[in-house]
Amino acid sequence: MNTKNNRRRRESMERIEKAFMELLQTRELGEITVSGLCKRCGLNRSTFYANYTDIYSLADRVRTNLEQEVKGLYAAEHYQQFNSNDYLRLFRHIYENQLFYRTYFKLGYDNQFKLEYYDVERAAQDFDGRNIEYHVEFFRSGFNAIVKMWLNGGCRETPEEMNEVLQREYSGRRSSAVEL
Repeated sequence: MNTKNNRRRRESMERIEKAFMELLQTRELGEITVSGLCKRCGLNRSTFYANYTDIYSLADRVRTNLEQEVKGLYAAEHYQQFNSNDYLRLFRHIYENQLFYRTYFKLGYDNQFKLEYYDVERAAQDFDGRNIEYHVEFFRSGFNAIVKMWLNGGCRETPEEMNEVLQREYSGRRSSAVEL
């Protein structure tokens, strides 16, 4: 029986998603076919279609999985309505899941991501409550840019070094967006 959470089904989905992310590193989304993907991971097309509607629904699933993992990193803070500005945790996650993040950026999902872990209250204080949406966008775009640069460079720097880059960029300013 192919129930929603049985081990065999989960393993098949993991194989499909991993093969998809690997293929996406050298091909564009429109160049990946269900047949080619299934051949690469050694599964039948029926297994693919039992779990996904098409390649685009697979891409959306990969996106959802990554965004849920990132939310999980900060679940306690979200629940307690507290922002620690702990970006080291995120840099470590990126380092450990580079293929996931490369896929996320290649699919262009970063342009749609809503930054939920930005300290809006702190920014409102630092910027006199004015133009906060611009500050949020500036931070999101800058953060994404350094992560992309880090990934493209093979993550040579440690997560601690990347966190230091972020800290130095925002420390010592009256109008600092992040107090790390």
